[in-house]
Amino acid sequence: MRQAQALHIMLSGKSVFLTGAPGAGKTYVLNQFIRRAEAAGKRLAVTASTGIAATHIGGTTIHSWSGLGIREQLGPYDRQWLSNNDRLRKRYNSVDVLIIDEISMLHGKRLDMVNEACKLLRESQEPFGGLQVILVGDLFQLPPVNRLSDLVDFAHTSEAWSELNPLICYITEQHRQEGDSLLELLTAMRGGELDTMHIEALQSRRGQQPPQDQPVTRLYTHNIDVEAINNRHLQSLEGESKTFSMQSKGAAAKVEQLTKSILAPEELTLKVGAEVMFVANDFAQGFVNGSRGRVLNFKDGLPLVQLTAGRIIKVEPHNWSLMEDDRKKAEVVQLPLRLAWAITIHKSQGMSLDAAEIDLSKSFTPGMGYVALSRVRSLDGVYLSGINNMALQLHPDIYEFDRQLQQSSAALAANTPDAPEVELINEVTPVAASYDELLFQKLKAWRLERAKHDRVAPFMIAHNTTLEELATHPPQTPQQLLGVKGFGPNKQTAYGAEILEVIHNHQLTKQESEGEPDPNALLAMPRAAIDEINSKILQLLKERQDVVETVAVIKTAHGIGIYQPGREQTMLDRIAQQAQELGIDKAEALAIFKLLHEQSIQRQRSAAKNLTKPQ
Repeated sequence: MRQAQALHIMLSGKSVFLTGAPGAGKTYVLNQFIRRAEAAGKRLAVTASTGIAATHIGGTTIHSWSGLGIREQLGPYDRQWLSNNDRLRKRYNSVDVLIIDEISMLHGKRLDMVNEACKLLRESQEPFGGLQVILVGDLFQLPPVNRLSDLVDFAHTSEAWSELNPLICYITEQHRQEGDSLLELLTAMRGGELDTMHIEALQSRRGQQPPQDQPVTRLYTHNIDVEAINNRHLQSLEGESKTFSMQSKGAAAKVEQLTKSILAPEELTLKVGAEVMFVANDFAQGFVNGSRGRVLNFKDGLPLVQLTAGRIIKVEPHNWSLMEDDRKKAEVVQLPLRLAWAITIHKSQGMSLDAAEIDLSKSFTPGMGYVALSRVRSLDGVYLSGINNMALQLHPDIYEFDRQLQQSSAALAANTPDAPEVELINEVTPVAASYDELLFQKLKAWRLERAKHDRVAPFMIAHNTTLEELATHPPQTPQQLLGVKGFGPNKQTAYGAEILEVIHNHQLTKQESEGEPDPNALLAMPRAAIDEINSKILQLLKERQDVVETVAVIKTAHGIGIYQPGREQTMLDRIAQQAQELGIDKAEALAIFKLLHEQSIQRQRSAAKNLTKPQ
């Protein structure tokens, strides 16, 4: 599948697993999708399985966004806590798309937990509560770590994955290592087809030394080796050392979470001649995450770093923030550098390196050699210092599943066009949301009438900023209404149905005035047809004793919407509540239902002329 085809499918609103070999352009397609979706008014939650991966796409970890933290399961207490958490409820209902990058490193159990939380907080039994879900990753990368068992809990074997059943977008384009023996080696590893030719090509790089003037990142399997090598090299340098300490703001737990998610160390000690790597992006300054350089000197107390390409940069402190619900929860400030004579293979995931000295002699899990080798752009940039039998192994369960993914993607690609050229540009100007002044005035009028009815001040029902948000992004369902700032569960219970009705009637009137008939409108139906539907509703209720199922049957039979989308449950709750409060039997409850339905019809008839008034 081509990149443009994958982008077309993702923009269609379908849930997708975006995958492909290193260099296929998964991150590029993902970034294009984010820009285009946001420009179209979609609200996105951009997350990743690890903090390091999250920094590469400008997001946060799925653990943080979901609010589930380090929980290993959801018990009764956790579910109750989620149900009562208004902050998380608003967060979950204020997005349309959930993105999870580096899905290969996420436990299947955790994906199940996120799925359950989405259903609970969005009050929907659809997969992930009805969100479009974009999963991104390469399943041949390092699997999730399981400290308690040798069994690997892959995300793609979870119930959540099966329930979501995402479309497979397996990108087959290649934009890295083209025409190089390393690409052939990686492809052979993915297909389980390594032969003598591939092994010999890799062995030819064993013992090779990089040029003296070329700074090369060293990749190791264990953190203890990395720290020892970096400290040894730093101590061997002459001259005075300078130490830079990280500054932080926010709650201790949030600061710790943020600190663990970035590559900048809390204490950074540098000397002239130190090999360093940038750990943040600053295109204006000319460096990106992974840029290599050497400390030339210090000026005004800050290091002057010469990049591999020759450019000299005075490195200023960089700011990292942890944002939740558009609020800054934590902030750290540190130089965007770390010593880079060596780093762990785990921390190299997502990087692209011109050259690397790789020690695979202590590889301890499948995929380690694959990740390390795939960081480098060509075989000429690989300097192999050691290798063991585990290094070139991949997890055996992935091979057959990968073949199934390729077949599914190829079948989908056969009938999928490319996304239009305009959707592949690097910069997209978001389309400003359209503010509807007339809707705002109608909402204000409704608020005033309701305030008089309840004998309260209008601002206690909703502030003007909330009404402005409703007029700019009119919600269509109770879920979307919960995502509006200043509108929580209590207000939805009290006013949600009426607000949605005002919005629906306004849009109905607007469509009619523009000559666009609403196929779901009851206004155009003859009175006899409405009476017939009412009779069928009552009959079906008596037979089925279920409001939601009954309304669904009527909708299917007549091709119309009796209520606004998502209102069936509201009506059911209303009936049940009134029946319980009044202590009446089922026949009287049905009578209440008929009354409510008749009132709804009357309100829709008068919508074009008069503003809805509270009951």
